[in-house]
Amino acid sequence: MRDDIRTTVDRGRYPDVVTPWERADWREDALGWAARGLAAHGLRAAGVRQVRLRPWSVLVRFSVEGGDTVWFKANPPASAFEPGLTAALARWVPGYVLTPLAVDADRGWSLLPDGGTLFRDALDTAARTAVDPRAWEEPLRQYAGVQRALVPYADAMERLGVPGARTVTLPEVFDRAVAGNTVSAPADRAALHALRPRLVGWCEELAALGIADTLDHADLHDGQLFAPERGRFTFFDWGDASVTHPFCSFLVPAHAARERFGPEVLPRLRDAYLEQWTGHGRTTAELRRALSVAWRLGAIGRARSWGRLFPGASIGSQGAAGALGLLELAAEPPL
Repeated sequence: MRDDIRTTVDRGRYPDVVTPWERADWREDALGWAARGLAAHGLRAAGVRQVRLRPWSVLVRFSVEGGDTVWFKANPPASAFEPGLTAALARWVPGYVLTPLAVDADRGWSLLPDGGTLFRDALDTAARTAVDPRAWEEPLRQYAGVQRALVPYADAMERLGVPGARTVTLPEVFDRAVAGNTVSAPADRAALHALRPRLVGWCEELAALGIADTLDHADLHDGQLFAPERGRFTFFDWGDASVTHPFCSFLVPAHAARERFGPEVLPRLRDAYLEQWTGHGRTTAELRRALSVAWRLGAIGRARSWGRLFPGASIGSQGAAGALGLLELAAEPPL
């Protein structure tokens, strides 16, 4: 392993974050593995090595001779399925995801090419001239197409370790999330328990519509997809994913779009996303109703993902925010 590359470390809002990076033996092993992965593709690191440490991941940005960028990512045990899932997605839905240069599924490591311009950065650039409230429509159409294409692989994804949260089992998933929630006030916990009968009804309603469970990214905000060229999008960062009702995915991008463009964009984004799910005798009204129900249920996947941290790591007050996110189940969806 080369020792002439300068390293910078970014801990963000987590100055005391606990990750494996703190161990010299782990660093040597991980960086050596990454160097071998680069070499297998005729690549060699150069310049500055930028490390980003968070309770949920270790990211290392390598500048590569020739001007390219390659990323190493290490997942904690609860999301160690991501490298294997990423490799499988590159086979199942090529062109819509990153194709890893190397993966170590046992250790939760992956080596990934750079995907180009982040969608968030593309939106910021566009906003300097004109704000286009339709910007999220095409990414959501393409993402829904990816979800539909992945329906036949739902069982295979669970065998890779992707957590199952099937529509019919979401009440049990909810029970476990509430039981593991140690930060909510007693009144909030009581409100969640009182909500359970309605939750059961929502799940039964969604299951009756007959849309199969598939992959839910669970955190598809504008920093989780690339926009390398006009009209093309690449989805990445699957560490919060689960196999559940696809419409649960709409919650996060809808929040992101509403924050940037205002609530009036939501009906158009809803209908753009639902285009991929029409047919099979389902009416527009039924699909819209189902998306409204799944908007609530998406809060369960978000709450679960807050626990996918390195052993000993903490997210402090954000953990409380994640637990309180379950209360969004009771909020009336803005659609």
